[in-house]
Amino acid sequence: MRYRTSVTSAVALSSAILLLSGCMVGPKYVKPAVPMAQAPDAYKETDPNWKPASPSDTALKGDWWLMFNEPVLNDLEVKVAASNQSLKVAEARFREARSQIRINRASLYPTIGTAPTVQGIHDANGRPYFTAPVPNNGLADLQLPIDFSYEVDLWGRIRRTVNIAKEETQASAADLATAQLSLQAEVALDYFEIRSADAQKKLLSDTVNDYREALRITTNRFEGGVTSEADVYQAKTQLQAAIVQESDIMVQRAQFEHAIAVLIGQPPASFSLAEAPLNTMPPYIPTGLPSELLERRPDIAAAERRTNEANERIGIARAAYFPSLTFSAAAGFESTAIASLFNASNYTYALGPTLAETFFDAGRRAGVSEQARASFDEASANYRQTSLTAYQQVEDNLAVLRILQQEADQQHAATDAARGAQQIFNNRYVGGVDTYLQVVTAQTTALLNERNDIDILRRRMDASVLLVKALGGGWDTNQLPKY
Repeated sequence: MRYRTSVTSAVALSSAILLLSGCMVGPKYVKPAVPMAQAPDAYKETDPNWKPASPSDTALKGDWWLMFNEPVLNDLEVKVAASNQSLKVAEARFREARSQIRINRASLYPTIGTAPTVQGIHDANGRPYFTAPVPNNGLADLQLPIDFSYEVDLWGRIRRTVNIAKEETQASAADLATAQLSLQAEVALDYFEIRSADAQKKLLSDTVNDYREALRITTNRFEGGVTSEADVYQAKTQLQAAIVQESDIMVQRAQFEHAIAVLIGQPPASFSLAEAPLNTMPPYIPTGLPSELLERRPDIAAAERRTNEANERIGIARAAYFPSLTFSAAAGFESTAIASLFNASNYTYALGPTLAETFFDAGRRAGVSEQARASFDEASANYRQTSLTAYQQVEDNLAVLRILQQEADQQHAATDAARGAQQIFNNRYVGGVDTYLQVVTAQTTALLNERNDIDILRRRMDASVLLVKALGGGWDTNQLPKY
């Protein structure tokens, strides 16, 4: 039997343990600086009059959608985490990355195994020899080996591969959080789109009823000889146009309803939302300080972890320039008969270290090192760009909310004026002062302004959701797994 493990294992293992304290070559990781002269005390686009309701509102919470006070939305958000298939993909990738830690960490320890063999051997009498062959009837070869192999991590290569797996696992955990936040935000956006469509439908349904009444009055006036048939046709046109708009709004509603069904892991045919017009207002959203944003966005955390991962690869590339030391040993028994297999005379072993060093590789290691440094520069740039994009997204949505608040007040005034004009022109038409065309014009203007009112509210709700997403949705780097 053959054996490739230290028979004097105590000596080999002691030597390996001593050598494990070898240095780690390569640069130490320093988090790349985001190109900001100085983090401001507040975001540029924050409304100075927008203050928190209480001190407890200083940070977003995990279940951020609760601030909208929409029970149906709350139920949908819970279903996303439980049933969305894209989220399950991200979760599986996280478990994949976590398993890689165990795989890489195993290289820090010896490998021990055995492979017993039984072989029958018979040499041909006609084989060529320098001397005359000796006829034989064959023999059996029995081997019972135990193999031992251990690479000493002199320069930190194995430890850096373990660190890479840890960094990638943390990055995958942040990817999972990013995916979950994106999906939850998408559900909220689609939900408010549906509620906006419901509000538009209610407005159009009420308008259709009003226009039907207007057509009835106009028809009676025509039959009484008070007005012309043209007024009847104008009233019919106005009514049919409103009916078309009412039907058209349901196309968008159906599409958003189907989208939510898929997001919560259900077929569209089995999912529906009852109509409920949008009547909520955007909540206060605590933004925190700009300096805190880098700790609150999971996509930024993922980019930063992968930058650290790229730094570890530089160290691995550097370690390739130094010799590698491997301890190997084999021991066991070998015999031609099982009865004598364990006799002392049949004991065999091999033991010794191997020191390997490459003297010439035509620039391969230099190329690998250059590639590793380029990858680090790429990862650093991605981290900085992701951070800058995050600041932009926060400022964008703060600006949208601030401006739309002003626009909503302006639109309310315009809508009130349009309703007043519609009533005046309708009274003047009934009194025979104006033509029905002026009534139609006033009705069209009033409907347009009322629909704008609903659309601005929808945009404000969408901007609120997008701001929560831009702020990280209550997530922070403390939620990264520790290894």
